[in-house]
Amino acid sequence: MSKRVGIIGAGVSGLAAIRCCLEEGLEPTCFERSNDVGGLWKFSDHTEEGRASIYQSVFTNSSKEMMCFPDFPYPDASPNYRHHSKLQEYIKTYAQKKALLRYIQFETLVSSRKKCPSFLIMGQWVVVTEKDGKQESTIFDAVMICSGHHVYPNLPTDSFPGLDQFRGNYLHSRDYKNPEAFKGKRVLVIGLGNSGSDITVELSCLATQVIVSTRSGSWVMSRVWDDGCPWDMIYVTRFASFLRNVRPSFVSDWLYVQKMNTWFKHENYGLMPLNGSLRKEPVFNDELPSRILCGTLSIKPSVKEFPSSAVFEDGTVFEAIDSVIFATGYDYSYPFLDETIMKSRNNEVTLFKGIFPPLMEKPTLAVIDLVQSLGAAIPTADLQAHWAAKVFANSCTLPTTNEMMDDIDEKMGKKLKWFGQSQTLQTDYITYMDELGSFIGAKPNITWLFLTDPRLALEVYLGPCSPHQFRLMGPGKWDGARNAILTQWNRTVKPTRTRVVSEAQ
Repeated sequence: MSKRVGIIGAGVSGLAAIRCCLEEGLEPTCFERSNDVGGLWKFSDHTEEGRASIYQSVFTNSSKEMMCFPDFPYPDASPNYRHHSKLQEYIKTYAQKKALLRYIQFETLVSSRKKCPSFLIMGQWVVVTEKDGKQESTIFDAVMICSGHHVYPNLPTDSFPGLDQFRGNYLHSRDYKNPEAFKGKRVLVIGLGNSGSDITVELSCLATQVIVSTRSGSWVMSRVWDDGCPWDMIYVTRFASFLRNVRPSFVSDWLYVQKMNTWFKHENYGLMPLNGSLRKEPVFNDELPSRILCGTLSIKPSVKEFPSSAVFEDGTVFEAIDSVIFATGYDYSYPFLDETIMKSRNNEVTLFKGIFPPLMEKPTLAVIDLVQSLGAAIPTADLQAHWAAKVFANSCTLPTTNEMMDDIDEKMGKKLKWFGQSQTLQTDYITYMDELGSFIGAKPNITWLFLTDPRLALEVYLGPCSPHQFRLMGPGKWDGARNAILTQWNRTVKPTRTRVVSEAQ
């Protein structure tokens, strides 16, 4: 009899989990509280409790070749960066083509998840769900948590003295949908991440004045790189990863500073040294530099206090503020899960390879897509789910608890050194994907490829580390992976070429 796997959430990670469970002969049941797939990418014009929320103007930061399911490339003419509505169409098409919808129970809320009395023997879970006011309990042999970590906003109001006296209104970026309500207003945005940058640029077209407050600065990077190519098609390659790991203190600086020539280099724009704990994930925004240069928005340091106005650490004041938007990220919280399972010390996420709780008596719980890397979420979630499904199916075994904790300690030390205390979910994309792939035999064997297929080997090593690389060999092998890799540049340039230009004489 097949093992039953409960999957919480039908976003991209939930769909990947369903597919991978089916490939391993498991019986998945997915619970989704909304009425459709897509998760974060299912746009709504209002926020919904317990669901991720995005604003109307969101586009992807990863290109189509790097942000696809490994065996499901985008159409050739599809734009390289996609509006959330187009990505949602792709996700729905994937779910339909792979016949995944039959395994999803929509409009069903997971209210709790607890161990069965016989957990020490069987490793089973009781999942309690609610639908139409009725509760139902189901026993599963394993559980995958795929509900994401962009649901519960981090609103640090206690960190800003005097905010309770502020006469305007304040909100989290999760509640922001479009700039219309801020027309003619004076707006302060706190936080210079991807959301903060997007919202700031958008507001600067309608608001009277916009100021961004940033505590530690950000590297601001364009989606467009050399020869008009997407940034990740150039930067996220195995060759670049090799350079970063061989000489991280020198080569990383060279790659970041010399190649990313669109980044700001002035301290007021958020320049920071690329070493120690100050290295951080870049922000992708093509319009922010010109907005600052044109004076439609300004950058300020941290807010020291809020009496009736905002007083910054440099002593300057922003008066008569109408609205404050906190683009301060999210808390990775799961109401149906005991937090000690994931945060066993110092509020750090202590999961083996970002997936398995190391202190669990039985390896029957996996958290999917609770990492952040300089790479796309879809292939990361797919490979995580693939490994988890094999563990549930007893095709793979995990190391001992001590070995897993030692690995977590080692990785956490490196993360704290490179990314700082607030960035413990960060990880290097290719290194991480290769680690996961090695557990299930899906990591590309470059040496073997050079001996058997030199053309493919060169494209795998020097070209983009596209998701198809992890379906070239091993379990889950896809027959179309080789062709998808060799034709990836054709699909990249296709939407940008509208006419045939004769060869220069």
